[in-house]
Amino acid sequence: QVLLVETGGGSVQPVGSLTLSCVASEFCKSMAWFRQFPGKESEGVAALVGVSGTIYPNHLMDRFAISRGNATNEMVLQVNNLKPEDTAVYFCAANRDRASYSLQRDSWSYWGQGIQVTVSS
Repeated sequence: QVLLVETGGGSVQPVGSLTLSCVASEFCKSMAWFRQFPGKESEGVAALVGVSGTIYPNHLMDRFAISRGNATNEMVLQVNNLKPEDTAVYFCAANRDRASYSLQRDSWSYWGQGIQVTVSS
């Protein structure tokens, strides 16, 4: 069982930036971020495979950046030019041994508890 802990959420003003961090209990080959809007299905926002393999949905790739953190079991999501529609609960996901170039929820085995991000003036 891999445990994932997200930090860095909170309230941010529009056009601001935010960094979310996810720390896993062990190294995971693939890690990703999803977000959940109230009453809607979750959306994959970024995935990372290995050190630098990344995938984003087209409509987010100019504002979202996923990378490994300082530790090998850490993953960071940088979000720039935040918009009110980015308000959601953000979840970290991981696969320990598989290279997962996927933003589909059912491709991921381990999940964090989620962290709230609110973008409002």
